[in-house]
Amino acid sequence: MAMVMNLKEESMIKAQNYVNRVYETVVQRNPNESEFLQAVKEIFHSLTPVFAEHPEYMKAGILEMIVEPERLISFRVPWVDDKGKVRVNRGYRVQYNSAIGPYKGGLRFHPSVNQSIIKFLGFEQIFKNALTGQSIGGGKGGSDFDPKGKSDMEIMRFCQSFMTELTKYIGADVDVPAGDIGVGAREIGYMFGQYKRLRGNFEAGVFTGKGVGYGGSLGRTEATGYGTVYFVEEMLKDRGLSFAGSTVVVSGSGNVSIYAIEKAQEYGGKVVACSDSNGYIYDEKGICLDTVKRLKEVERVRISEYVKEHPHAQYVEGSTGIWTIPCDIALPCATQNEIDGTSAKILVANGVKAIGEGANMPSTLEAIDIFLDSDEVSFGPGKAANAGGVAVSALEMAQNSSRVPWSFEKVDSKLKKIMTGIYRDSVKAAEEYGHSGNLVVGSNIAGFKKVADAMLMQGII
Repeated sequence: MAMVMNLKEESMIKAQNYVNRVYETVVQRNPNESEFLQAVKEIFHSLTPVFAEHPEYMKAGILEMIVEPERLISFRVPWVDDKGKVRVNRGYRVQYNSAIGPYKGGLRFHPSVNQSIIKFLGFEQIFKNALTGQSIGGGKGGSDFDPKGKSDMEIMRFCQSFMTELTKYIGADVDVPAGDIGVGAREIGYMFGQYKRLRGNFEAGVFTGKGVGYGGSLGRTEATGYGTVYFVEEMLKDRGLSFAGSTVVVSGSGNVSIYAIEKAQEYGGKVVACSDSNGYIYDEKGICLDTVKRLKEVERVRISEYVKEHPHAQYVEGSTGIWTIPCDIALPCATQNEIDGTSAKILVANGVKAIGEGANMPSTLEAIDIFLDSDEVSFGPGKAANAGGVAVSALEMAQNSSRVPWSFEKVDSKLKKIMTGIYRDSVKAAEEYGHSGNLVVGSNIAGFKKVADAMLMQGII
């Protein structure tokens, strides 16, 4: 028995040393890329038991290969504003890993976009996409362009310039972009139109999140928000809980947030708060989603306008204060690192029962540790909980390939099944590798193994 234990311990030490060594190299090669290094550290931390049990992954250099993008593209995006002034932004596309399928991931238009953020998003996307069970690899892209305050004509001119360059690197069987922060149906429409113009053919499968009238899928708009709620409901069920009768706080007020609110309310939850980058609203009677939808999807104004129509509600400047509101369920759906250690401690002290990450990496590493250390909290990490959007994007690709559209009910049913499968796979992987109940470890391992096995079979490429 002692010999067996010693061999296991020796394997773990070797695996840990290997992971540490690779991470140190990543830090040296990517200085000052804090978001990327945060994402890498979180995933690497989970993988030691995998390498201890599968030394063939170490021998094949899987970790060294998977952390390096297959291709990273950076380009200038010149455009002309409504006053005739020439503006220049920077565009990016990281084609991270194609072991299980063409690169797949959204485009983000936001002033904060830089190489570090694009790489962190692309790296996370590898494992998120693998978790869906679909044949899609990991990629991501975007620009430091800010759509806020721009006219439709300015946005069209920017999108056309952006696509003039990006068109060279994408295709239905190569790389399939979609939307993300700052990129919705309008932006995708302009980019798809420019792609079609430059290529001279109608290649529906090159973009997902398209309008239903030209190859888009019913249910894609709702997918990320709905999927997050489906995932969290599965977490709650295992504890004998549910959304019904629960108080819910949802950060953000964009696409993901709106449809997370919609499904949470449909499940009987009382959503009392949401936010934008300027501040948050608190409505003790429950958020009126029709008002939020109109303000954000139609009028495109700040969330503070909500209180003009609902004077009993409160508006508070500063978005991070939203996490001081007592709730049973927290759904961070805004942006990366919106929940820090201080906010996490407040949420736990206020009795939160479940956190489901609708955004990409919205919790810092300190916050995640606080959630995982609490026996009273179930934590659903973003790469698992917010995989619904890319899952339905893959379903959109399938419909484009067959040229047969599916009903909303069929898409939604498949989405729910996929999210349930992601939860169960994550639970199983966590148990198998000695971290029962830890969905961060479980989802990282489940996603990594699918990609690593494919890479192992394809050789050193």
